[in-house]
Amino acid sequence: MIFDRNEQKAVVALLGAGSMGTAIVRRIAAGKKILLGDISEKALERVGDDFRRSGYDVETLQVNALQKDSVEAFARKAAELGPVMYFIDTAGASPNQAKPEHIVDLDMVGTGYAVDAFGEVMAEGGAGLIISSQAAYMYPIPNDIELQLVNTPTEGLKDVKFIQEVAMLNSGLAYMIAKRMNHLQAQRAAATSWRKRRARINTISPGIIVTPLAYDEFNANGEGYQAMIDASAAQRVATSDEIADTAAFLLGEHARFITGTDLLIDGGVIASIRTGMFKLQG
Repeated sequence: MIFDRNEQKAVVALLGAGSMGTAIVRRIAAGKKILLGDISEKALERVGDDFRRSGYDVETLQVNALQKDSVEAFARKAAELGPVMYFIDTAGASPNQAKPEHIVDLDMVGTGYAVDAFGEVMAEGGAGLIISSQAAYMYPIPNDIELQLVNTPTEGLKDVKFIQEVAMLNSGLAYMIAKRMNHLQAQRAAATSWRKRRARINTISPGIIVTPLAYDEFNANGEGYQAMIDASAAQRVATSDEIADTAAFLLGEHARFITGTDLLIDGGVIASIRTGMFKLQG
């Protein structure tokens, strides 16, 4: 049976086939072509089959987000399928899942590879979204260091003295700094490579969102997360679907004047920290 006879459909590329990314894709991908990229073949098979059974037009490609060549091949594949109108990057590792070097490699350098690669293939009017974290607001980086980082090519980020001497100290610092770097990467791209293609790129910084992978963090530091939830204005966690609602806005036509910015979606956790109502431990 042929479900869709339309050709030259807009392409939605998702790097990282987890629950948050797939929730976003479901919001925006009806009538479009989906390209899923992930390092896990099993995840691609499971998620791809779920999309197909729900009526979506989807292809998959195994991608190693740590490898520049692999990410570039993913971007080229997306462009071969049609005009790339949407790119979402959710690939990353959390503090209790990985050591500092792996977090820097994946969440910072790997994200840079993806932003750079899709900056070469995005269609005019297209939009990109990088999933960062509320953690990006938890470790202020001096302005002169941020200026250095935003002007450092992706391949040279790990060699920056600040990254070597601070980000590598522990996984928590690596994660906070890498997620702040996501903001800077989007800003740089919005002003340079993505601007040249007349495409937009932004970041979202979610707070405590319940996903299957989030349970690694809950299991490792349940008391800390509970205290953060209780101190927030919302006094609850959020769902991937709530993040998807906001993502659909930033990717859609009502956000056509928004690029190079971050939207914090944390239920008030950072506000609680900044006003002294909650103090981070460690």
